[in-house]
Amino acid sequence: MVEEAEDHLAFPSISNWINEMNGMEDEEWAMVQKKGNQFVVNDQPFYVNGFNTYWLMVFAADQSTRGKVTDVFKQAASVGLTICRTWAFNDGQWRALQKSPAVYDEEALDFVISEAKKYKIRLILSLTNNWDAYGGKPQYVKWGKAAGLNLTSDDDFFSHPTLKSYYKSHTVLNRVNTLTKITYKDDPTVFAWELMNEPRCTSDPSGDTLQEWIQEMAVFVKSVDPKHLVEIGLEGFYGPSTLDRVQFNPNTYAQQVGTDFIRNHRVLGVDFASVHVYADSWISQSISDVHLQFTESWIKAHIDDAEKYLGMPVVFAEFGVSTKDPGYNTSFRDAVINTVYKTLLNSTKKGGSGGGSLLWQLFPDGTDYMDDGYAVVLSKAPSTSNIIALHSTRLALFNSRCAWKCKWGCRKRSPLEFLYNDDQ
Repeated sequence: MVEEAEDHLAFPSISNWINEMNGMEDEEWAMVQKKGNQFVVNDQPFYVNGFNTYWLMVFAADQSTRGKVTDVFKQAASVGLTICRTWAFNDGQWRALQKSPAVYDEEALDFVISEAKKYKIRLILSLTNNWDAYGGKPQYVKWGKAAGLNLTSDDDFFSHPTLKSYYKSHTVLNRVNTLTKITYKDDPTVFAWELMNEPRCTSDPSGDTLQEWIQEMAVFVKSVDPKHLVEIGLEGFYGPSTLDRVQFNPNTYAQQVGTDFIRNHRVLGVDFASVHVYADSWISQSISDVHLQFTESWIKAHIDDAEKYLGMPVVFAEFGVSTKDPGYNTSFRDAVINTVYKTLLNSTKKGGSGGGSLLWQLFPDGTDYMDDGYAVVLSKAPSTSNIIALHSTRLALFNSRCAWKCKWGCRKRSPLEFLYNDDQ
């Protein structure tokens, strides 16, 4: 597979065509929008091709680590990645964004956004966490208790009026970037707002509590910023409203966490669906071909649902393999990445709802101490780097297809014929 990637990227006509295509990128930096089950920029197709690096804002908060933010954007751009998902929250923690409810230090996020634009990378910005890392839902509950509220569960975050008001006071949408002088809600560098990373409400497996929170917050975010796309941040588990789909869940517990993929996404204000893919966390830690089979069926099921029931794109916003998994090897990680990419490309070729994917996660050199096991350091993973670069080449061709037709005329042979072959 490595040799295939190198051969494709070195093919003269394709390389020349990519160079021609890159000349089009200097056009106005425009907002990404949704058109049916597709993303578009300036009415041309746009497929999400990206990565996660959650800690960018924390590193940007200190001059001694700020250079790593630049490094990761530079390296991502070098293999053609165009979207980064990262945290726009750090609640009451070290180098906090939100030190206490509605008290902020936002300059680090200013830097992340301005630096992303330099490398033509758009951002999915997540507004809080279900988990306690970087504060999240548990920190909101701590703030509530400190204010004298009678709270008994972290899930009170979803229902208590005061805690919901804390969330709505999260003011980054109206922030004016001190470096670019652009208000966040007007900046095309922001691809989308994510309501929450991996929301769950286990205290209400019916899903009603979380559903009401999603309905309220999606409309609220859209009322503040009607220009940008909004997504929920779900893992994609099927729930009580679609018992015929729970067969696709990785385990029986998944339908008891208060989420409900189809129901949750049938909400005013939500523009596209989000799904995570972690066979090694959900099925078994030891790697096996079962992981590949699950990954493919999980992706296909959600693409089908996005087409049949939701009429929107679906982005597989986290996927990866941990080096801590028993039996881990680079070849297996590459096989998982290829499975995700190939399954999505089959949707892409048909104009389906497969909107793209985001690898969890991309790290620059010298940040190993932040690694949760899933980090990909491109300089240390040449085979993985080549797979990503090949996929970027393929999607870049799709993203510029309309412009290509205008520039070259319909009778010229498309480079897509060289790049899209099910045997590759």
